[in-house]
Amino acid sequence: MTVPAGAPLFSRTPHVIRSERQEALAKWLCFATAVAMILPLIAIMAYLLYRAAPSLSWEFLVDVPRKGMREGGIWPAFIGTLYLVGLSLAVSAPIGVLAAIYLHEYARDNWFNRLINLAVINLAGVPSIVHALFGLGAFVYAARFGYSVLSAALTLAIMTLPVIIASTREALASVPMAFRAACWNVGASRWQTIRSVVLPNSISGILTGVILQVSRAAGETAPIMFTGAVFYKAVQRGDLFPYQLTDQCMALSMHLYTVSTQVPNVKESIPYATAIVLLGSVLMVNASAIALRVWLRNRKRW
Repeated sequence: MTVPAGAPLFSRTPHVIRSERQEALAKWLCFATAVAMILPLIAIMAYLLYRAAPSLSWEFLVDVPRKGMREGGIWPAFIGTLYLVGLSLAVSAPIGVLAAIYLHEYARDNWFNRLINLAVINLAGVPSIVHALFGLGAFVYAARFGYSVLSAALTLAIMTLPVIIASTREALASVPMAFRAACWNVGASRWQTIRSVVLPNSISGILTGVILQVSRAAGETAPIMFTGAVFYKAVQRGDLFPYQLTDQCMALSMHLYTVSTQVPNVKESIPYATAIVLLGSVLMVNASAIALRVWLRNRKRW
């Protein structure tokens, strides 16, 4: 029997038709879920921008608070947030990455290391207020650092450390074991293999996990409220180095809480403008993390 020109060679069975319908349904369901998540975020951002518009400007960012924080800008809080996040990242990133390398590449599978892994996973889910109380006891009182930038930054470092360890271990695990075996077969040591093969191929995941912790540290209030953040600190306009490690500092999250709940007769747009600066900073960091991840993945050897 000859097949007419243009006729399909295979017919779609009822099973194939049913599978295609289920796939299309799943596709549109996932699309609707994504839209349902994105639309509230866009609505919130639009509302915040609308309410913040009267105060949102470059002058608002670089100016200092005036008239009991009822007017002026947020420079002391903005630069204080940079101090806290930068110092905490400088402490937690090296320790977290090195700890993850040891746990994944060197540690044996015994009860002690399994206990450490369980502790890391559990600490990643501990509420920030618990870390705040730990920082208060460990750094403010026991270490006698006092209420300071150092105490607050170390508390943020302790809070973000478990997540950095977990994300780094996942990035190291993504490198195929065959890469390691090939290096060992040509006589490379374990550290030479980690340095030359494992880390270059997992660096995108490691850096993404580290950078994304910046957004969490920038938005936390409880850890810094208990250890080093202050209601108000007088600094010079545009001063890039207004704080010492032993000083207390202002922070955007704490400042937002203060002007929203503690300062009477504050200009209505100031809390919204502060929220936009904080949210915009977090979104910029996350966007940088995504761009860095894409660039590094394009340079992967496999």
